[in-house]
Parts: sequence; C-alpha cells; structure tokens
Amino acid sequence: MLTYTANDAKTRFGELLDCAQREPVQVTRHNRVVGVIVSPEDYGAMRQFYANRLRGTLAGTAELAAQAGLTAHELERLLADES
Repeated sequence: MLTYTANDAKTRFGELLDCAQREPVQVTRHNRVVGVIVSPEDYGAMRQFYANRLRGTLAGTAELAAQAGLTAHELERLLADES
C-alpha cells in the first residue's frame, strides 16, 4: 500500500487521487495513519461486504431469538422507550 504524508497528500493531491484508483493509499501525520483513500469502486465493494455481513448477523440473531421464544410483540415491549 502506498503511503503519503499529509503534507505530500496536500501538495500532490491529483497524483494521490490517480494512485488511489489503482490501490488504497494511506495518509500519515506524525508517523501515524490518519486516513486511507480508496477508489469509489473499492469503497462501494467494502460497503456492500459489510452490509451483507450485517444482514447475515441480523438473520442469525433473529433465528436464535425465535428459537428462544422471543416474539415480535415481546421485542417491541423490550425496546419501548419507557421514559
């Protein structure tokens, strides 16, 4: 993965954007990674990956809750704001 300092990223922004189309680019400040620039395609793929993972987790949790006898009505009662 390429790495740019924050100062280099600022002064060579166009180059950084071009590089990010090919691979993720780290940006560092004071020798610490403060950001990563990725292409729109990579960003979209990451969002889709995590959305799918969340859907799977939710489905598995719902199945376990149903097996334990948790009904939709009981869930609503538990999640209701009692203030």
